[in-house]
Amino acid sequence: MSDDAPSTTLKADAVGTAGIAFFVLAFAAPLTGIIGLGPITLGEGGSPGAPGAFLLTTLILLVFSVGFAAMSREHAGPGGFAVYVGKAFGERAARGATGVAVIGYNTFLGGSVALFSASTANVLTGRYGIDLPWWVYGLTALAAIAVLGYREVKLSVRVLGVLLVAEVVIVLVLDAVVLATGGADGLDVDGFSPTAMTQGGIGIVFLMAFAAFVGFEATTLFGEEARDRQRTIPRATYLAVAIVGTFYVLSMWVLQLGWGAETATAASTDPANFLFALNTAFVGQWSTDIMQWLVLSSIFAATLSLHGSLSRYLFAMGRGGMLPAALGTTHRRMKSPHLASLTQTGVTTTLTVLMVVSGADLLSVIYPWMVGIGSVAILVLYVAASISVCVSLRRSPTETRLWVTTIAPITAAIAMGAVLVLAIVNYGFLTGTTNPVANSLWLLAPLAGLVGYAVRPRRRGVEPSAGVPHDAGAGAGAGR
Repeated sequence: MSDDAPSTTLKADAVGTAGIAFFVLAFAAPLTGIIGLGPITLGEGGSPGAPGAFLLTTLILLVFSVGFAAMSREHAGPGGFAVYVGKAFGERAARGATGVAVIGYNTFLGGSVALFSASTANVLTGRYGIDLPWWVYGLTALAAIAVLGYREVKLSVRVLGVLLVAEVVIVLVLDAVVLATGGADGLDVDGFSPTAMTQGGIGIVFLMAFAAFVGFEATTLFGEEARDRQRTIPRATYLAVAIVGTFYVLSMWVLQLGWGAETATAASTDPANFLFALNTAFVGQWSTDIMQWLVLSSIFAATLSLHGSLSRYLFAMGRGGMLPAALGTTHRRMKSPHLASLTQTGVTTTLTVLMVVSGADLLSVIYPWMVGIGSVAILVLYVAASISVCVSLRRSPTETRLWVTTIAPITAAIAMGAVLVLAIVNYGFLTGTTNPVANSLWLLAPLAGLVGYAVRPRRRGVEPSAGVPHDAGAGAGAGR
């Protein structure tokens, strides 16, 4: 290859265990998740067993991680879970999985931009009287993300690290104060009892609990850029699930303890201030003022993480032949997927313009509709990945442990499949409307899969799912 030829490899050894875990944690948006999921899972439509449901969900994902981690030691790269599907069922299936992933992450990204724009407008208007169109805030955030996404992954990791630590710490302060003071009615573990976990809308609670872990795939997407991939990705996977799970279990329990007997009423009456009001009562208004700003940084961090994941999917599709080859090249100096990142910025900007033209409300229409599509798409991808892990590991000549090759992945596939059914059955709850068009939008996920399955590579002799050159070594996230 000449010096002038474009590079098609990402920067090796650019990110370690903590850095990859940060992307998953940022996607989960811990503070934003507590504010959004708390009222839904603990309100009158939720269940008093919400803390236990989050604990069980964490355990299920740890079981999934067993086979997932074993696969990642050999197969990980910018194609994400599509790599696993390809290893099990062939390249056409992998292209279908890629289509599902792209539609899922793009709708989550669109919803994230809508949430950031609306939240920023509310804070600036309410506190400072600044009344600008919401799209000004959305496009400003996209400009910052475009710069970070264009550059090497280390810069994004540093930004995510600072934002994540701040938002997690401020919630943990509330957790500590509530536990130290005994909450409203004293400490108890009723929220973890089997009885509580059969009451109310426990199915919706489990659905929301799994939604809290969206972004799990990021540990494989950065495999080619990871240091010592065979150890880094499994460690990052277990670390991310453990941290996200512990954070949500503890915080849901604390919300329940803090409000006591008034939990369901408070969550349903004023969901927007469910966390803020409790924080003001136990910690103080000064902390709530900071928390409201950190909500914005939390959403920004999630949006940046989504952008990074999608950029790597486009990069893999370009390198694998599904999209123009230019998207599969990297910056000569920074080794970042710069053209894929710029393309993704263009896609997200187009989505934002369509939101403006639609005139629909950001929080009551656009956000739930987008997240509804994304939830189904990502759940489809997770179920496919679970089945693929089982099929691939059972063929492996080196991995013979029954727990790793069969029991763990099948258990995870059944559990996630049940959640997928819940998502479709309760889709109207996700969108918050009875509109038949809105409640049929989940069909975009399987449609994207069919389109991806039908698409033929633009070039021969490539692997569209992994987007990894045939001669790539293990350290580069080799595919086959």
